[in-house]
Amino acid sequence: MKIGQQPEITPAAGQAAQSAAPRVGQAATPVAKTDRKAPGVGVTVSAQARALEQSDSAADVDTEKVNAIRQAIDQKSYVVNPETIADKLLANARDMLDATRR
Repeated sequence: MKIGQQPEITPAAGQAAQSAAPRVGQAATPVAKTDRKAPGVGVTVSAQARALEQSDSAADVDTEKVNAIRQAIDQKSYVVNPETIADKLLANARDMLDATRR
């Protein structure tokens, strides 16, 4: 049998096998629908978190630079400098290690 392929079940054994083994995407045990709410924990969002959600995150993006890079990629003239990428990765790793040592 291949992955994702349903096994062939004879009609006599079909009902027993269907109740014993759930199909892909189905729960192992049937879920009864009730009017009761599932137990959980109440969550509140702080005013600061709400303010962050509403802030204009587009201001953090230099759209002119993004458009210039997009145009260079479209024209196949964008050049990647691996040394600069490696230097920045190492600097970030150094910063993270320093932060964990404090």
